[in-house]
Amino acid sequence: MSEIEFGVDTFGGVTQDAQGIPVEHPQVIRDLIDDAVLADQLGLDFFGIGEHHRPDFAVSSPEMVLASIATLTKNIRLGSTVTVLSSDDPVRVYERFATLDAASNGRAEIVAGRGSFTESFPLFGYKLEDYEVLFEEKLDLLAKLVTEKPVTWEGSTRAGLRSQRVFPTTANGLRTWVGVGGSPESVIRTARHGFGLFLAIIGGSAQRFAPYVDLFERAQDEFGIPHKPVAVHSPGLVAPTDEEARELVHDGWLKMRTRMGQERGWPAPSPGDFEREIEHGALYVGSPETVAKKIAATLGVLKVNRFDFKYDQPVTHAAHQQSIGLYGEQVVPMVKDMIS
Repeated sequence: MSEIEFGVDTFGGVTQDAQGIPVEHPQVIRDLIDDAVLADQLGLDFFGIGEHHRPDFAVSSPEMVLASIATLTKNIRLGSTVTVLSSDDPVRVYERFATLDAASNGRAEIVAGRGSFTESFPLFGYKLEDYEVLFEEKLDLLAKLVTEKPVTWEGSTRAGLRSQRVFPTTANGLRTWVGVGGSPESVIRTARHGFGLFLAIIGGSAQRFAPYVDLFERAQDEFGIPHKPVAVHSPGLVAPTDEEARELVHDGWLKMRTRMGQERGWPAPSPGDFEREIEHGALYVGSPETVAKKIAATLGVLKVNRFDFKYDQPVTHAAHQQSIGLYGEQVVPMVKDMIS
C-alpha cells in the first residue's frame, strides 16, 4: 500500500423505500451487491461488509455476500468490516476467506473484531463474561493460521492444534486487519500479532485518534515487527448539496443514536449534536466538495493508508447509489488533488 487507498463499506443496514417503509432483508442484500459492482466500476479500492445478527442489519454472513460480489467484479478488494471473531472459529474464518480469496483471484481481506454488538454471543453459545479471553485467544490462533504453516496452539476456548495445516492455501496470503474502536490495549494487541490497524472512527474528531496511530507505530518498533497499514472507517453520505445531504441523513441518524443510547445507556442526542458531528466530528455528510475537504483534513492529521467511507445511512437505495457515485467520481479525485 504505497499510496492512500479509498474504499466504501456497509453494515448492511436496512434501507427504506420512497414511502419510508423498511426494505426486506433479501432486497437489501441484493441492493448492496449492486453497490459493490458500482464501486468496482468507479475504480474504488475496497468494498467491505459488516457482520450483524439483529433485525436492523441484513447481513449475518459477509463472506457469502462477498463471494457473490466476487463473481461480478474485477478489481476491487473485498473484506469484512468486521468479522466477529470472538463468537466464530478462527479455523473456519481462515477457510472461508481463503476460499473467497481464490474465487476473487486474490482480492480477499479479513477485518477481525469483537464487534460493536453482542447478539452473536448467546446466539452461538458463548458467555459475555468470557468476552476478553475469547477475543485474545482466537486472535492469537488466527495470527498463526494466516501464516499458512503448520499450527501448534493451545487455549481454553477451543480444542488445541498439533502441527495442523488448514486449507485452501492462498496465492499471496490474506491481508488481515483488526478493527479497533480506540483503546490503547487493542492497538498494542494488533501490533503484537502483526495485523493491520483498522480504526473505526464513528464519533468525535479524527484528531483524537492520532495518538493511537503513533502508539501503533511505536508498539511495532518495540516488537520488532515491520510496519503494517492503518485504515480509517467513518460514516457519511454525499449528495449534490450540503442541504440535501443533511436532510437525507438527519432523521435516520437521530433515530439510530436514540436507539443505540437506549441499548447502551448513552444520553439522548441534544439539539445541535447532529450539526456538531458534521462540522467537527466523524460524520462525513454534505456535497462532494464538503466531504472531500473533511476527508483531506482527516488525512492531514492521521497517518493512514486507506480511508473507508461507511455509506449505509437509513435512506433509499437510490440515495446510496448516488452517494457512492459522487464519492467515486468527485470526492476521491478532489481528495487526491488536495493531499498531493
